[in-house]
Amino acid sequence: MESPKVEIISNCFIKPQITSQESQKPIYFSPWDLAMFNINYIQKGLLFRKPENQDFSVATFLQDLKDSLSVTLTHFHPLAARLATVKQQDPPSLTIFLNPENSPGARFIHSTVDLSVSDVLPPTDVPLIVQSFFRPPPSRCLRRPQNVTELVDGIFIGVSANHMVVDGTSYWHFFNSWSEVFRSKTQNGHFAPVSRPPVLERWIPPGADPILTLPFSHEHEIIDRPYPPFLRERIFHFSADSLSKLKAKVNSEQRQIYTESSYAIDSECNTTKISTLQALSAVVWRCVTRARQPPENQVTDCLLAVNNRRRLSPPLPDEYFGNSIQGVRGVTTAGVLLGRSVGWAAQLLHEMVANHDDKAIREFVGSWVKNPYVYKSSGTFDSNSIQMGSSPRFDMYGNEFGLGRGVAVLSGYANKFDGKMALYPGRDGGGSIDLEVCLLPENMAAFECDEELLRVVNGEESI
Repeated sequence: MESPKVEIISNCFIKPQITSQESQKPIYFSPWDLAMFNINYIQKGLLFRKPENQDFSVATFLQDLKDSLSVTLTHFHPLAARLATVKQQDPPSLTIFLNPENSPGARFIHSTVDLSVSDVLPPTDVPLIVQSFFRPPPSRCLRRPQNVTELVDGIFIGVSANHMVVDGTSYWHFFNSWSEVFRSKTQNGHFAPVSRPPVLERWIPPGADPILTLPFSHEHEIIDRPYPPFLRERIFHFSADSLSKLKAKVNSEQRQIYTESSYAIDSECNTTKISTLQALSAVVWRCVTRARQPPENQVTDCLLAVNNRRRLSPPLPDEYFGNSIQGVRGVTTAGVLLGRSVGWAAQLLHEMVANHDDKAIREFVGSWVKNPYVYKSSGTFDSNSIQMGSSPRFDMYGNEFGLGRGVAVLSGYANKFDGKMALYPGRDGGGSIDLEVCLLPENMAAFECDEELLRVVNGEESI
């Protein structure tokens, strides 16, 4: 039987409802933004069930989506711009910026597929067809497609956003604002403006040139996006109760470690609690490493994406629009990671995050300004690493678009490799977490049967 295909029904561009002289000015990138040149798009979306009432019209719904998107882009106008470059040969210099002038706007694609919601949400692997909900493949000419895929009994709303333009915080700020504007429609067809406008001015370190450049003569010199091998993708659910037990366990083990060590009992590290995210990341790191079966002396690391906004002094506002993230790594060997307790691994990650302060951030940015570079996919993540991305703190299920609460958060094909994890809030709320896991098939087969993982999934952890 031939697999169903996603068929594009319409393809158009949406411009901001209102433009101003300010919104037509070019936007230059920060060090955090430019370092992301090679990192593929953020691709996330929500799956909804179609309303059962007879009055629901897909045509009306799509028009309201387009109209509310136009209003939202009035505030988030960088998402309707194009990337532009200025190149110099001697010395090699590449200036990348957002150019709003003459841009057609944000691409809006309506597609259909002969599938039901139950077909997309099987109990095991996420079907590959979900990756086709994000199309066409991103190009560097036309920016940020909004994809609406109509299922037999459902609707999927997805957004692809260039990672130089937004990080996860900014991405979901836009998504939340679009949903807010959509739901504000009055009887006479008007939409309210967003309640939390983005702060669009990019953060540049004091003394740095406001127009930063990369030391290359052409973007092709730095493009590095290798095709990943075939991966299995699963979403594991962790209840609030099971995570609470895990957090208590690792903090108990941490206190025991410091009691038996030379640290003072009242030391800062001993009194600071390990977070739920650090505890869960430690479990996943150990279980993936065990599934891969590396030699004991093999170096392994766990990378956590950290939001810099509130770590800077003075802090950036939560509405800062752009990238303000860096990765911090916990590094050890496979033998040590698996030979010690999960509390030890969680403490290692906790210390890495705690040490990422204003001083560390400014040192990184200062060093980058002196020697600019971009992250390279082929050299950043290897077969002995894992990366924890996204965050359960983002408001994902609050985006309802008049359809009620979504049934799942799903992602596209971008930025997936062996060991890539994404953390989402659980649909049932209350502190539950859904973990999207991408692994090679042989590694997933061992990971999904790991006893330590299953104890946490089933809420069987105890102090």
